[in-house]
Amino acid sequence: MIEFKDVSKTFHLGKREVQAVKNVSLTISQGEIFGVIGFSGAGKSTLLRLVNMLERPTSGTVWMHGVNISTLSAKELRAKRRNIGMIFQNFNLFNARTVAGNIAYPLKLAGYSKQKIAERVNELLQFVGLEDKAKDYPDQLSGGQKQRVGIARALATSPDVLICDEATSALDPDTTSDILRLLKKVNRELGITMLLITHEMHVIQSICDKVAVMEDGEVIEFGNVFETFTNPQHPTTKRFISSVQQDLPSQEVLREWQDKSNNSKLYRVIFTGEITNNPVLSQVTKRHDVDFNIIYGSVQELQAQLFGNLLVSFTGESANVNQVLTELKTLVQIEEVNIHES
Repeated sequence: MIEFKDVSKTFHLGKREVQAVKNVSLTISQGEIFGVIGFSGAGKSTLLRLVNMLERPTSGTVWMHGVNISTLSAKELRAKRRNIGMIFQNFNLFNARTVAGNIAYPLKLAGYSKQKIAERVNELLQFVGLEDKAKDYPDQLSGGQKQRVGIARALATSPDVLICDEATSALDPDTTSDILRLLKKVNRELGITMLLITHEMHVIQSICDKVAVMEDGEVIEFGNVFETFTNPQHPTTKRFISSVQQDLPSQEVLREWQDKSNNSKLYRVIFTGEITNNPVLSQVTKRHDVDFNIIYGSVQELQAQLFGNLLVSFTGESANVNQVLTELKTLVQIEEVNIHES
């Protein structure tokens, strides 16, 4: 559907060169919600602008539906962009136009008849839940309502790709959840492929199928969201995931526990899939005459699968504890936690 092949983008700022994107290769499949996450300056927004050629790659190629869009003429590119909708962080609505007028704008540019425009605008207002706001102006709307207008406008010309540039970062948590549900509805009911740029890991967790993590212009980790959350490889990815999982208590709580437990070792145990429903810890420790204590953790749902992340200590004879650890490693992910580094 969308493919980046060894794409780089270099900006020249006076005598200085800035490599915003470095040798990125990614494939986004038809109908996917694909998330790109990174801290400020990671290169994710530049990558997004390469999809619709608002920026052209310095090297490498960008493909869409089997067409190398890097080589399209200005006229061909204008036609291609009608198949790409854009949703912006700050809404980018025309304050002098009504809600209906904002949604109608791309349809007018595309040469639709007045009747077709009216039909399409009414259809989209119903889809995003703003039927009663057609004659209102942006200044009369809440942030969430403005973003709904932005989504309706992006859908006006029936694109098959939707680009979301930090679409929820200007919204409060409850409104963010509403907008994410609407975006999932767009993907599910209309089959539109989405490329979503964000610095918020909970957005990736909520709606994305796959995720690419960027740092300094490079993709440092890429994969299925469930696999990335349950087994992150890069330290930056682990930082993002920790921001939403809260997988460690505070240092004060850890130190207090360590003092009371005579400096016992602490282990992170990660359960995924069906084994989350089984009493694995209880069964294994009982077999080897070892007690366990859950210090911290949770079980949550991620992409319709259960994911357990627990901090556990074990008490018993050293040889027995080692047997427990050996057996658990065949069933779940388990690793010792360095409290001081954490």
